[in-house]
Amino acid sequence: MARERDTGRKTFSITRRALLKGTAGTAALLGAVKTQFPFGLPMAQAAGPEVKKAVLGYIALMDASPLVIAKEKGFFAKHGMPDVEVSKQASWGATRDNLVLGSESNGIDGAHILTPMPYLISAGKVTQNNVPTPMYILARLNLDAQGISVSNEYKDLKVTADASPLKAAFEKKKAAGKEVKIAMTFPGGTHDLWIRYWLAAGGVDPDKDVSTIVVPPPQMVANMKVGNMDAFCVGEPWNEQLVNQNIGYTACTTGELWFKHPEKALGMRAAWVDKYPNAAKALLAAVMEAQQWCDKPENKDEMSAIVGKRQWFNVPVADIVGRTKGDINYGNGRIEKGTKHFMKFWQDHASYPFKSHDAWFVTEDIRWGKFEPTTDIKAMVDKVNREDLWREAAKQLSVSDLPASTSRGKETFFDGKVFDPDKPGEYLKSLSIKRVEV
Repeated sequence: MARERDTGRKTFSITRRALLKGTAGTAALLGAVKTQFPFGLPMAQAAGPEVKKAVLGYIALMDASPLVIAKEKGFFAKHGMPDVEVSKQASWGATRDNLVLGSESNGIDGAHILTPMPYLISAGKVTQNNVPTPMYILARLNLDAQGISVSNEYKDLKVTADASPLKAAFEKKKAAGKEVKIAMTFPGGTHDLWIRYWLAAGGVDPDKDVSTIVVPPPQMVANMKVGNMDAFCVGEPWNEQLVNQNIGYTACTTGELWFKHPEKALGMRAAWVDKYPNAAKALLAAVMEAQQWCDKPENKDEMSAIVGKRQWFNVPVADIVGRTKGDINYGNGRIEKGTKHFMKFWQDHASYPFKSHDAWFVTEDIRWGKFEPTTDIKAMVDKVNREDLWREAAKQLSVSDLPASTSRGKETFFDGKVFDPDKPGEYLKSLSIKRVEV
C-alpha cells in the first residue's frame, strides 16, 4: 500500500517497492566505497585541510631535510597544503621566540626542533617571563648522526667516546688561568644533553669543571676556528665541515653513545593543531612521506645537493654527503666507511615519536636542573606527545609497519647505564654526576 505525505504544497507517494530499491542501491554504493577505500575516504575527500598554509621553521642541520624535501618535492602540495613556508631560523632561541609569537604575529606555527624544546616551551621554562606556550610533538624527524667535536689543541689525546683523557687536560688549562668552554646549541636541548652525558661519563662535571656556552649550529665552525671553544656538540654538516677545514676532529658520533637514539622532532603550536586538526595531519603526512624519500640510499646524493643550495643550508655538498652514507672521516687519522652511524629518517621506526624517548629527555633535564625533581614525567609526556596523530597519518599513508607500543622499552648507553622508562628514578640514582638528589 502506498503511503502519502503532505508537504503543504503537493502530495507524493512512496511505494514499498521503490523504498526497497532505493535502500538496496544505497547499500551497493556504500559497499563499493568500502571496497575502494577500506580504511575510509582519503583525507582530501573525507575532510581536507582547513587551511593551505603553515609556516615551519628550520635550522641548517641535516635532520631538517624532511621539511626541505617536502617543500622541494611537492609533498606539502600533494597533501593539500601548497602554501606551506619553510623558513630558516637564525638559532634555536629565535625558533623558540617565533613559536611563541605564532604566524599570526609574524612568527611560525611549527618547526624542525630539538626534541626537549616543546617540553621546555610548554612548561614556560625557556620563555619570556616564564609564560607557557603549549606545544605538541607530531613526529620524530630522525635518529642518530650528531657529533661531538674537539679542538685540534687536544689532537694528540685522540679523544673518542671516552672523554676521560680530557679531564686532566682541562684541569691543566684551568690551572693556567684559562677558561675551558664547551659549546652546545640550546640549554636543555639534545646537543646539550649529549655533550653533558659524554663529559659526565668521562668524569668531567659539565657545570663545575667547564663552562658551557650557547652557539647556533651554523656558527660552530667559525667559533672553533678563532679559539672560542674547546669542544662542541652539533648536528651535521658542521662536524664534517670542521674536519674538512682542519680546525678540529670528531671524538664520536652521538650514535656511539646511544645507538638509534631519537634526535629532532616536528613540533607544532598546540593552538594551531587544535584549530586545524586536518591540516596538521596533512602536514604530518607530507613530512612522513619526505622522510621515506630521504631514507632511500639512492636519494642521498640528490638530497645533499638540494639542502646544500644557497637558499637552504648554503653548504658545499662535500661537507654533507659523506656522513649521510655513514662514511666518517673523524679528522684524527681515523676513517671509517659505510658505518651504521648514518642519519635514519624512516627505518627502525625513526619517524614515530616514542613516548619512552621523550621520557628520557625530560628525565635528563631533571638531572641537570631544567625541570623540578617532582615533575610528573608521564603526565607531561602524555600532554605534549601526539603519537596518536602520527598513527592516523600513517594509516592515511597505508603504512603497515607500526610500533606495537608507545615505548621502545629499556635503553642501554655506551657506559652501561640503562634507562627504564617505567623507572626513571632508578636511572637518576645510577648517575654519579647530576644536579638533583634522588
